[in-house]
Amino acid sequence: MTTNAHPYDDLKPDTILDAIEAAGFVINGRLFALNSYENRVYQIGIEGRPPVIAKFYRPGRWSEAQVREEHRFSLELREADIPVVAPLAMPSGDTLGQYEGFLFAVFDQRGGQAPDTSMQDTLYRMGQWLGQLHNVGACSTFETRPTLSIMSGITDFSLYLTDNDWIPNDLRPAWDSLIPDLIENCQRRIDDAGSVQTLRLHGDCHGGNILVRDEQMLFVDLDDCRTGPAIQDLWLLLNGDEFEQGAQFGELLEGYEMFRDFDRRERHLIEPLRCYRQIAHCAWLARRWDDPAFPRFFPWFTQGRFWSDQILALREQLAALQAPPISIPGQL
Repeated sequence: MTTNAHPYDDLKPDTILDAIEAAGFVINGRLFALNSYENRVYQIGIEGRPPVIAKFYRPGRWSEAQVREEHRFSLELREADIPVVAPLAMPSGDTLGQYEGFLFAVFDQRGGQAPDTSMQDTLYRMGQWLGQLHNVGACSTFETRPTLSIMSGITDFSLYLTDNDWIPNDLRPAWDSLIPDLIENCQRRIDDAGSVQTLRLHGDCHGGNILVRDEQMLFVDLDDCRTGPAIQDLWLLLNGDEFEQGAQFGELLEGYEMFRDFDRRERHLIEPLRCYRQIAHCAWLARRWDDPAFPRFFPWFTQGRFWSDQILALREQLAALQAPPISIPGQL
């Protein structure tokens, strides 16, 4: 748990403004940092037009080819009239800028609020758009973006945490006995799902990455787009108890299947994906701990209480893995 120089040490305000100016924009000097942890995101004032949003990608996370593939997918979705925030073609003519070792993209500033998933019509419309998004996603394949791998992810993330001594010593026995049970039950549920189709996905389609304004929906932040099963873009929109989630899932699918069939066997993947996300989140915080933003915004990460809560949550997740898959009212 040593502290080293972090990737954004050299991203100073002057560097940010110089990068945007070098891309061909006439800036007015206004710069405002927005909340973002993985990347760095800024609102930048432009002469004669509304501000733009500039995203500076975390160095070393994605290759240039992977970022360009994200951009092409975003533009492909926009060309198909899917409501998605795609990168702008900058005055330089490219959607991807490069300046002093940083890759960056510029977007129109768009506002809105998270969707109210308690409303049936909202879930239905989200399902409609996701069905259309997946139709586009299935038309081609990613060449450089990653493929979601639940089992190797859970194993690798857990090993990273234990090998680097992030789990407190007094909680290691509980962690070490729990992880094999989780792996075994995740594999069983994946086997129950069988062979399912994979396609290009949004990849991180939770309510915070969908904006609603004047009843219009907008998908944002395709930074985690990858190949995987369709359910990955659906399950994060479900919340509440099993009955509430079943009803929500039914509304999503009713809209989704207006445009694309859904393989019901993918329901078996929801709890393995949830387990994957819980452990991945812990590993993500650990891997980013040399970035000063992380100790500042997540100070509880190194406290024993956090890890005891994680173990409790994973025990609850084990019970969910052992229960039947989510049921949809009125359907088998």
